[in-house]
Amino acid sequence: MKKIFDSLAALLGAKRRKEEVDTSFPPVPLWQPDFAISVDEVEERMVYYTDNGIDFVIFTNGTAVTMPDGLTDDEAEAFAKDTLSKILNYHPDMRPLNMDDGNILIRYNHPAANVVINEFANEHMETIRKRHDDGLTPSEVIITPLGANVFDDFGMKALYGRTFMFMDAQNPNVVRIYRHGS
Repeated sequence: MKKIFDSLAALLGAKRRKEEVDTSFPPVPLWQPDFAISVDEVEERMVYYTDNGIDFVIFTNGTAVTMPDGLTDDEAEAFAKDTLSKILNYHPDMRPLNMDDGNILIRYNHPAANVVINEFANEHMETIRKRHDDGLTPSEVIITPLGANVFDDFGMKALYGRTFMFMDAQNPNVVRIYRHGS
């Protein structure tokens, strides 16, 4: 099966990694950036993006999980950890959106998101351009308008932001629970 996917990836023009492909499950990217926005900045943007109408949890690396109202702190933490597990262990589809404030919100197939502050990412764009391919999981192929695994700056920033979800899903440590309206 792996040979079929590798052949398909090659046929589509996907770039192969220089490193040996890791076949462990779940697949995770090689890149774990050492520069990120603060949890305070994530909270500020999530409050704005949700119109201060949704409770959410923030993990160590800034991944935010929105949750139903009325959960206790223990239930909120369990819900958030389960959400990240579902994303990581199934398929981490991402849907990056340009927001009205110029930033990028990366959403997933479950109620989680990462925020990329455009100004901050631009300050680190040289590194993001060099490392964005390492933000892909082994054998992952993402079809963009530019081709298979070919990314413009927006796509590179989205891959950068998504790495934090992988980091948080592998080591889920809740650092903040935000209650809307407070």
